[in-house]
Amino acid sequence: MTSFFHRAKDIANAKANKALNAAEKPDEMLDYSYEQMLEQITKIRKALVTVAASRKQLEMQEDQLRHSQDTLTQQAQQALTAGREDLAREALSRKQVAQQQIDGMEPQHQQLVEQQDKLSQTLQALQTRVNQFRTQKETMKAQYAASTAVSAVDSQVAGISDTFNGSAAALQRAQDKIAAAQAHAGALDELLESGVLDDVGADHGDDIQKELDQIGAGSSVDAELAAMKAQAGLSAPPAPAALGTGDQGTADQPS
Repeated sequence: MTSFFHRAKDIANAKANKALNAAEKPDEMLDYSYEQMLEQITKIRKALVTVAASRKQLEMQEDQLRHSQDTLTQQAQQALTAGREDLAREALSRKQVAQQQIDGMEPQHQQLVEQQDKLSQTLQALQTRVNQFRTQKETMKAQYAASTAVSAVDSQVAGISDTFNGSAAALQRAQDKIAAAQAHAGALDELLESGVLDDVGADHGDDIQKELDQIGAGSSVDAELAAMKAQAGLSAPPAPAALGTGDQGTADQPS
């Protein structure tokens, strides 16, 4: 169960990092890093001021103790001159205590001096790095702005190309449809001229017209056949007698 939660946490962190990387802008990240470096410089400067102030205060205390030692030395001499050896001894004892205090402050003073030197060197190095970073930052921001502008132009050009490609495709489709319509119209004209489509819409239910057409066609065939026989020297068959002709001839013969 613990490993499951660790894995889920890793996945969530990975997705969060991916989302952050996608949302990050180089120019904004450079400015943020520069601000962070300036904040570090500010902190080091404050620390340097604090250490320097502590060192200065310690040195002032040492100076006061040394001044006190000089005063105690003079007082001891005056006491001896006045025949007060006891006072002279007390003055010298106090001078010794002041020296002990000075000796005790010396390691601390040395430590503060070293810390101040270290902070000064760190501050100087960091200021150099910040100045270099500021120059690089501005250069990189200019490069990023230029690349962003180029990318935007490329995107616009790509959009224009897509538009022209789509327009060309639409024009080609229109031309194809026009050509197909023209071909269809031309084919209809040819069929109409050839007569193939003349009977389109004719009334096929007119039986009388059909019979008249058949009779006409049969008479033409009989006439052509008779002509061919005449040319061949064949006798034509007797024509059928007209209705009523035979009865009339019988009536005219004598009895």
